[in-house]
Amino acid sequence: MTRLLPTLSGAKAEAKALRASKAVEGVGLSHSASLELIAQSYGFRDWNTCKSKLPELAQGLAVGARVRGRYLSQPFDATVVRSIERTKGWTAVALDFDVPVDVVRFDSFSNLRKRVSAVIGPNGHTREHTSDGVPQLILDLI
Repeated sequence: MTRLLPTLSGAKAEAKALRASKAVEGVGLSHSASLELIAQSYGFRDWNTCKSKLPELAQGLAVGARVRGRYLSQPFDATVVRSIERTKGWTAVALDFDVPVDVVRFDSFSNLRKRVSAVIGPNGHTREHTSDGVPQLILDLI
């Protein structure tokens, strides 16, 4: 899966969390070094390049954007019909599927969904998971 780019605040929160986790491991990591590592994890050369691109690229979940992914383990292509930025890189979205998705795994009946709403985190998936541990909704930008 391609990681969705976070908002600027989301990237900074990731850097802060990385720094804290390294501190627990006994590894000293400066604030600037953690920002550089986060930038590199998203494929940027350095933090300054990453920061300059985040405001533009974080709009990937804007209304009208095309996305693909998996909803309850079913593949889909969809259009974003609502997008509201929440705190620390989380975005509430509503998706309109191109083809309705069957959300029931039982063969004897089905339940098709054409639109769904969810809150997507900086890594491109929901916090909520199905019973097998897979996020309910996983997104990739098209």
